[in-house]
Parts: sequence; structure tokens; C-alpha cells
Amino acid sequence: METQPNNPLHGVKLADMVEHLVEFYGWEELGQRITIRCFTHDPSVNSSLKFLRKTPWARERVEGLYLKSLRDAKKK
Repeated sequence: METQPNNPLHGVKLADMVEHLVEFYGWEELGQRITIRCFTHDPSVNSSLKFLRKTPWARERVEGLYLKSLRDAKKK
């Protein structure tokens, strides 16, 4: 298995990212930051994962927000 020391997303599962974002922002703010239906209407981790696995642009936005939340957490 290759190591990727410069890739902060290496080894992080999509489910872990979504759960972290929900804990960090909550569903309401998450839906405001990334306006996709699986975050705004009857949100759940499972429905979000199904959508994000099929939609690359949405997954990229989630990954970006995940990295931003990690930076913000370090600042506090």
C-alpha cells in the first residue's frame, strides 16, 4: 500500500467525512454551505453517501469543506 504523506484525505472514508461535517456544522448549516437535497430535505448519512458516491462535483465540495473544517478546528 502506497503512502501519501501530502494528501490529507488519504485513508479517510467518505462516511467519516460526512459524519465529521454533521458533528462540526449540523445538518442545517451543512445544507446551507453545500446546497444539495440530501443535506437539506430529510438528511441522513446513508442517503448522503449514496448521492455523493454517484456525483463527483458534490463529493469534491464535501472534501473541500471537510478540509476547511479541519483547518478551522486547528485555529480554535
